[in-house]
Amino acid sequence: MKAEHYVGGVFRSDGPAFPLIAPVDGTELGAVPEATREVVDDAVAAARAALKGPWGAMAAEERAAALRRVADGVQARFEEFVDAEVADTGRPRAFAETVDVPRAVGNFRAYADLLYGRPERAYTTRVRGWSSGTGEALNYTVRRPLGVVAVVSPWNLPLLLSTWKIAPALACGNAVVAKPSEETPSTATLLARVMDDAGLPPGAFNLVHGHGPGAAGEFLTGHPGVDAIAFTGESATGAAIMRNAADHVTPVSFELGGKNPALVFADADLDAAVDGTVRSCFTHSGQICLCTERVYVERPVFEEFVARLGERARALDGYGPMISAGHRDKVLSYLRLAREEGATVVAGGGTPEFGDARDGGFHVQPTVLTGLPETARAVREEIFGPVCHVAPFDTEDEALALANDSPYGLAATVWTRDLSRAHRVAPRVETGIVWVNCWNLRDLRTPFGGVKASGIGREGGEYSLDFFSEPVNVCVQI
Repeated sequence: MKAEHYVGGVFRSDGPAFPLIAPVDGTELGAVPEATREVVDDAVAAARAALKGPWGAMAAEERAAALRRVADGVQARFEEFVDAEVADTGRPRAFAETVDVPRAVGNFRAYADLLYGRPERAYTTRVRGWSSGTGEALNYTVRRPLGVVAVVSPWNLPLLLSTWKIAPALACGNAVVAKPSEETPSTATLLARVMDDAGLPPGAFNLVHGHGPGAAGEFLTGHPGVDAIAFTGESATGAAIMRNAADHVTPVSFELGGKNPALVFADADLDAAVDGTVRSCFTHSGQICLCTERVYVERPVFEEFVARLGERARALDGYGPMISAGHRDKVLSYLRLAREEGATVVAGGGTPEFGDARDGGFHVQPTVLTGLPETARAVREEIFGPVCHVAPFDTEDEALALANDSPYGLAATVWTRDLSRAHRVAPRVETGIVWVNCWNLRDLRTPFGGVKASGIGREGGEYSLDFFSEPVNVCVQI
């Protein structure tokens, strides 16, 4: 799929090109156009025009029908989306087939269903008038779109996380300007093709490609014509976007980084806890914001847990590469740092050798570390790779103190057979989501987001609709 901008219903390739590199083997997949400031200006202007034109006048039923056509279009091109996602990210094909593309389809269908009654619902109450002291008034609340919404999505789950924002933004009647990661532009371009085929009015959905600082991302998030920003990515980038947005007091919804803890109690089903921790640490080579990087295990089962986790990590195959050479080098630098800080490497710790084309790619071995103090940088800072550190604890309060001693607060897992402990511990973990005896079991209607440096706001179901629309009170004196 050739990467192109999509602005005002027209595909174009303005701007200098940069190479798209396959993370599996390091080969060049193609070229991507870098959006200039003028391209971004055109996209925002096209979105504004759509709001004043047929898209802004479209009834909720028509918007829902349009979203269903988009869902059908993605489903009809299922294999194309899988191919594009696998090529850009290097992830196992089964992941794209069972998670990325099905959830993208589900996002558009779910928000088409939620659209009925929700964004335009009215609350009616009769209250005694107080301004004049006499009479009664009828108050009701309607919701209206924010306007032009910038959607900036990351490289790790490019299709899923972009549609997670695009679908509710469109459902609420906003016009969207999307900028995917420069590392993973292909499924976004394919989605623009689907939008075009689905007959959305020109400008309702726009797409620009490019980098972040001093480029398309900065041009878009600092644009005075943007009315809201929805972003998923690392915390430092979120802070930069927030500074950009502050000049125009633009509302933001952020899902940012994490240094997610797992708490394994001695009474846990150890088979399930090891299986779940392997998944939560090494799925997509740890390149999911929800992945576990800190594992705390109650001391009676600590040695057994570490041995079993290390054995499973050494046996893993087909886990996928880092997204780029630069990111691989970052992860490897943390492994060197961990050794300098005194870590014991239980498993992994370097780059694998395959003896085939993959040796030209950006792979890192699944790695299990122990022995570091909580002050170590490899324990404090997000690595975003297939790396976890395992440490022991003795009491429930100590486990909670260790889990919460982090600038991040996105997700956590708790492994225990004690139901009372599960209900006692989970609300005290300072994260936006806590899984008990499972990981990444997601109902997309539930609130999703982080606390502290892991984000602002919540996404999912009606929570997304609340962000992408604003309530307006109408008061009529009777």
